[in-house]
Amino acid sequence: MSVESDTSERARPEPIQAVPVRHPGRWVAVAVIGVLVAMFVHLLVTNKAFNWSFMVDEMFRPPIIEGVRGSIALLLTAMLIGIVLGVVIAIMRLSENPVLRGVAWAYTWFFRAVPRLVLAILFGNLGILWARIEFGLPFDRQIGALFGVDDFEARLFGFSAVDILTGFVAGMLALGLSEAAYMAEIVRAGIQSVDEGQTEAAQALGLKRGQILRRIVLPQAMRVIVPPTGNETIAMLKDTSLVAFVPVSMELFFQLRAVSSRTYQVVPMLVAATIWYLLLTSVLLVGQYYLERHFSKGVGRSVRAKTKLRGIAAESGGTTGKVDGA
Repeated sequence: MSVESDTSERARPEPIQAVPVRHPGRWVAVAVIGVLVAMFVHLLVTNKAFNWSFMVDEMFRPPIIEGVRGSIALLLTAMLIGIVLGVVIAIMRLSENPVLRGVAWAYTWFFRAVPRLVLAILFGNLGILWARIEFGLPFDRQIGALFGVDDFEARLFGFSAVDILTGFVAGMLALGLSEAAYMAEIVRAGIQSVDEGQTEAAQALGLKRGQILRRIVLPQAMRVIVPPTGNETIAMLKDTSLVAFVPVSMELFFQLRAVSSRTYQVVPMLVAATIWYLLLTSVLLVGQYYLERHFSKGVGRSVRAKTKLRGIAAESGGTTGKVDGA
């Protein structure tokens, strides 16, 4: 027995001397990135064209702050129109009515095809098409002429197109209606991601279609809808600068361009615009994070539970298949 034990002890292999894998490419990449960062910081500090003192002095003046408020107001109103109308169009796309599906498809096709800058300028010039916008019986004059009445008018009220279609309203409508086409696709994908069994179970309980959509489907679809909606909101914040070409004076980029045109300090004002958009985007990113965390409650718990059970089974000598079966 002693001979066998000595033999087994001598035959036991020596501990493996693990040598870490070397990654020289990583250190080369770190060195290159470090040099580029140092060059960029040197450019910011030494180049007088940035004119930091002038930029800081101008970017917080009342007209610029008013432009920031205008951009935020434009963002909120355009996204409100886009989200509400997008939900309606998404429901129309999923409807069994072919007419509603066709109208919704045509809407998304048009507004996804036309650039937002073109839409903003087009809506800004709608006053050329209509001097007045009036509400009443359609084709009232044509109907009157058909019956021999030349001065027949059945219009309840109206207003001048110039008074109502201001630059802000035109930009808001252009951005909001364009956003609705994208939000419709996002909401449609979110609704389709919900298991159909949820709808069938709700129908078995006697819930109506509106109740099922509002109480069952949309709350579950929000987990899929919120992340791309956050991206669309950030993109909309940047697209608010397009209304400067309408033009809309109560907008951040318009005010910064006005300062650069007056003082001939182009680069400092462009840097100021970059800083303002970075700050506003950072706030939106924080809000998106908390919204995603709120609507993701309960998601992934089953996966974490199975992983934990696998670990317990492995420690106790069990098999993974039994855990999955449980």
